[in-house]
Amino acid sequence: MNSNLHIITGNKGFVGLNLIDYFKRQKKETVGVSRTPKNEELSYETLSLKQLNQAKSFIHLAGKAHDLKKTSEDKEYFEVNTDLTKKLFDQFLQSDCEVFIYMSSVKAAADEVVGVLTEEITANPVTVYGKSKLAAENYILSKQIPENKRVYILRPCMIHGPNNKGNLNLLYSFVSKGIPYPFGKYENARSFVSVENLCFIINELIENTSVPSGIYNVADDASLSTTELVQTIGNGIGKPAKVLNIPKFFVNILAKIGDVLPLPVNSERLQKLTENYEVSNTKIKKALQKELPLSVKEGIKKTIASF
Repeated sequence: MNSNLHIITGNKGFVGLNLIDYFKRQKKETVGVSRTPKNEELSYETLSLKQLNQAKSFIHLAGKAHDLKKTSEDKEYFEVNTDLTKKLFDQFLQSDCEVFIYMSSVKAAADEVVGVLTEEITANPVTVYGKSKLAAENYILSKQIPENKRVYILRPCMIHGPNNKGNLNLLYSFVSKGIPYPFGKYENARSFVSVENLCFIINELIENTSVPSGIYNVADDASLSTTELVQTIGNGIGKPAKVLNIPKFFVNILAKIGDVLPLPVNSERLQKLTENYEVSNTKIKKALQKELPLSVKEGIKKTIASF
């Protein structure tokens, strides 16, 4: 086994590209797995024990993400997020590869959070995305892990980083264009994780043989309200953010109109921006016994600087 080789699925995605870059800085070698392999890449179809035996870790990032336009079939989620994971995990168990990391999601646990989300929650996802991720988790947990192997299921919250679009982009366009943020009346708390902190955690899990196998939430240390987030973006680009305290009932009427007419705000977007979703990272930090490299505000500023 080459203790310096790491196989990564989803290597062309946002997290994958960042992880490969991070591993390069750690002098780690990586090889990607692809449906349409190029150059050095491996193929899902022909992935062999011989190839897995040469790697220290297998990091499974590939998955079917949230479909905001709701055009996907349910079975596509289960094919990609559940069945593919089962197949790859079975191959890992037969191989000499030491560490398996599965990138799940907090949405496998809960779509809405009361209080703070910990790993102890009884998972009850509502969306097919969350259900397909949980089905893969349950399969992994149902297997006996050999003594010389370690298996980690990571549940990150909203991941952001340089060149990542997502909801931060919407807020960034508000602030950069000088449009006031209209939801100042809403008090909420949301957890984020910067992609750099996520890569740091993955790297530590591979290196630290004392961390027990299991499920770990991944989040930055502090949560932010969306109003604080808007202010952090404003500070990051040197443009003080304007926040309006419009009465909630009026905002709700606007959002309802936005469900019918093309306004920048509709019910789904309002909920996303103003909901509470706090995630605890106590378990992973206790296991690693290390501090995360970036604070939540430093991470947000790094992301914003790239837009």
